[in-house]
Amino acid sequence: MSALICGSFAFDNIMVFQDHFKNHILPDKIHILNVSFLVPRMRREFGGCAGNIAYNLKLLGGQPLPMGTVGIDFAPYADWMDRHGIDRRHVKVVENTLTAQAFITTDLDDNQITAFHPGAMEHSHVNSVTDAQDVSIGIIAPDGRDGMLEHARQFSAAGIPFIFDPGQGMPMFNGDDLKHFIMDATWVTVNDYEAQLMQERTGWSPAEIAQHVEAFIVTRGGDGSLIHRKQGTLDIPAARPKQILDPTGCGDAYRAGLLYGLMHKLDWPTTGRIASLMGAIKIEHAGTQNHQFTRTDFEGRYEREFRERLAW
Repeated sequence: MSALICGSFAFDNIMVFQDHFKNHILPDKIHILNVSFLVPRMRREFGGCAGNIAYNLKLLGGQPLPMGTVGIDFAPYADWMDRHGIDRRHVKVVENTLTAQAFITTDLDDNQITAFHPGAMEHSHVNSVTDAQDVSIGIIAPDGRDGMLEHARQFSAAGIPFIFDPGQGMPMFNGDDLKHFIMDATWVTVNDYEAQLMQERTGWSPAEIAQHVEAFIVTRGGDGSLIHRKQGTLDIPAARPKQILDPTGCGDAYRAGLLYGLMHKLDWPTTGRIASLMGAIKIEHAGTQNHQFTRTDFEGRYEREFRERLAW
């Protein structure tokens, strides 16, 4: 059985400006800003939440089935998915559009200027959950607003358990929207900042959110994660990265770990630790889909990190 992963695909164009933005932006002229930054270094990465989660779930040995909308420039990404054995039958090309793209420029102070073009992502609602077969679990990751709303309703109507992961899509939804997502979902996962926003907009505490789902999972970076359930809260320790090179995509790797554990009916302590280790492995590498490991490697590192053998 497969995990249906509804979310975005994107190209991440990452540039480094070998100076400081503050040296080129005049505060008293900010109202007529017109600047250009020379960026000798640039790399293009395959990204987007659906693509990242699918890649990580495949590494774990799961069967990801990503669903998203992309543009006419998607061919290099499609080749990458094919090389890694990721099924793309539900990745739909929308004519006369480009794949979502982020243009990120970082200066020597680690300040960032980012422009994001949603492109084909805004057409995500043209896909339907019911188009996929043999699905045992799903996830709604950040995507076009209409698509996220439709896919939640479709998962619920089809009786397919799913994770709601609003991520950077949180600003698109008001309190009532979020309440509907929570009540339709089986599990909800957010980071600590998003958890605060969700509580403010819904008026629900973590314990109250947990009353509507099987688990409300909150990641806290280096402080690990909390799994809130009706029975109480489980504290999952963070796995220790060998180096912190690039946090981008760490949350998607964590969510792939959640999916794997839930698909294989593992207990929550094991599922949370798998997810935690996935995040640590990702953060050690630049880009969101450049890390690799074998099953033996993962088992060995899990045992070293958590002082217990991995039974999966």
